[in-house]
Amino acid sequence: MSTATAGILFIASLVVALVLTHRPLGDYMYRVYTGVRHLGVERVIYRLVGVQPDAEQRWSVYARGVLAFSAVSILFLYAFQRLQDKLFLNLGFAAVPDHIAWNTAVSFVTNTNWQAYSGESTMGHLVQMAGLAVQNFVSAAVGMAVAMALVRGFARKQTENLGNFWVDLVRGTVRILLPIAFVGAIVLVAGGLIQNFSGVHEVARLAGGTQGITGGPVASQEIIKELGNNGGGFYNTNSAHPFENAGSWTNWVEIFAILVLPFALPRTFGRMVGDKRQGYAIVAVMGVLAFTSVAVLTGLELAHNGTVPQAVGAAMEGKDVRFGVANSGTFAAATTLTSTGAVNSFHDSFTALGGMVTMVNMMLGEVAPGGVGAGLYGMLVLAVITVFVAGLMVGRTPEYLGKKIGAREIKLASLYFLTTPVLVLIGTALAMGSPAQRASMLNGGPHGLSEVLYAFTSASNNNGSAFAGLTVNTPWYDTVLGLCMAFGRFLPIVFVLGLAGSLARQAPVPASAGTLPTHRPQFVGMVVGVTIILVALTFLPALALGPLAEGIS
Repeated sequence: MSTATAGILFIASLVVALVLTHRPLGDYMYRVYTGVRHLGVERVIYRLVGVQPDAEQRWSVYARGVLAFSAVSILFLYAFQRLQDKLFLNLGFAAVPDHIAWNTAVSFVTNTNWQAYSGESTMGHLVQMAGLAVQNFVSAAVGMAVAMALVRGFARKQTENLGNFWVDLVRGTVRILLPIAFVGAIVLVAGGLIQNFSGVHEVARLAGGTQGITGGPVASQEIIKELGNNGGGFYNTNSAHPFENAGSWTNWVEIFAILVLPFALPRTFGRMVGDKRQGYAIVAVMGVLAFTSVAVLTGLELAHNGTVPQAVGAAMEGKDVRFGVANSGTFAAATTLTSTGAVNSFHDSFTALGGMVTMVNMMLGEVAPGGVGAGLYGMLVLAVITVFVAGLMVGRTPEYLGKKIGAREIKLASLYFLTTPVLVLIGTALAMGSPAQRASMLNGGPHGLSEVLYAFTSASNNNGSAFAGLTVNTPWYDTVLGLCMAFGRFLPIVFVLGLAGSLARQAPVPASAGTLPTHRPQFVGMVVGVTIILVALTFLPALALGPLAEGIS
């Protein structure tokens, strides 16, 4: 079987699996977020937190809940790392330096999981389990909660209430992420990943390997980070490490875990707004963008343009021979189309144009299908912008799902879209304008610019992957990238919740002959076009100086 054929079968099997799980998983999440009964364990959590689970919240109160929970989480995780040397299960590691502790705390709380350090030689078991792994769950649950609040904004009428953040957070964690992660961990253990505290150290010791290598609950942490679209890995080589990704079979499972929840959430959206066709339209937009990205990226890597790849007949530099080009390209597309950030190959070693595709995936706003929850609310914001543009073209007040898109709504949608480009471009400009920060680049010229541009694109879009050619473990990069993660996560959330509150207060507008049908292929094509055009207008100059210039040369 040829490499291309194997790659096609690999991708086709993923598509089939995602299609088969779209409806049952989406319907299950619909029941989770619309049910009125609380589980016993959930009631215990509500009492501990001091929450009235049956009390609804306005958008401003919902937003304060998100921000307060995240701020406390950052402070706790920062302190956890700084006090690591005084805690048990620290494996003898010293306290994490302040700038790395700040960067890591913000990274995991914002669901970015950018790591400027090697996990196996920096963090002890307690910090890994009680700190980082917990955020793998709850940061993803926060994204799903915000998405549900926006969907309620479309579904409800003439109300101030968007649900209860604490209920959405707990239900997303207890009923969705935990059960699937439990099953996924068993599957990965069956596939060859380890699940213990001392296995890696023992293997290294018996083999006469380096002392100080540490084990950990790798299988559980791996499925948690993939399922919750989190990229933080225990080993510095992430999913290229055999203890985190044993072979082609587990590689397939991890990609499926990355994509399954974001692709199922549009079904939940369709059920909640009372029109399943709207959910199919949203997932169709996601599917078109995702399939195009996977096909283009894999094709560019298989074409292996470049002097060295052409000489050896394949673009295998930076890729694991267990996976090959096609599986590595599919993993790279999946991880940058979502907010995962996990890698099984070094994107810095991709062909120039292949590396550009990974950047464009993030620049799209990670909406195809995007992060858990974040992809859905990002795509709905793009849908709002699309109907606004369509309304201007025909001279009508734009409407979406029976709600008028007026000045307030389009301002909030525009601010949402503009936040990350501002962070990416300003951050890149500051780094490139400073000789001290340019010294962190492994390469000069267009490829060096690509390394810096990728880092700020990844951080600001809460992705967490890296080109792997830029030394970011410095006080300046740790501080600035941490700020980009924080602003790139919480400013858009505030704008989304403000939009949800504005929509929920409206009375529904009856459909008329001039209403744009938003469930047809025409609308799917329009959203795809608007998404691509907005990204092209925003980032094309920077891409032209970086990966495009390198690819042409």
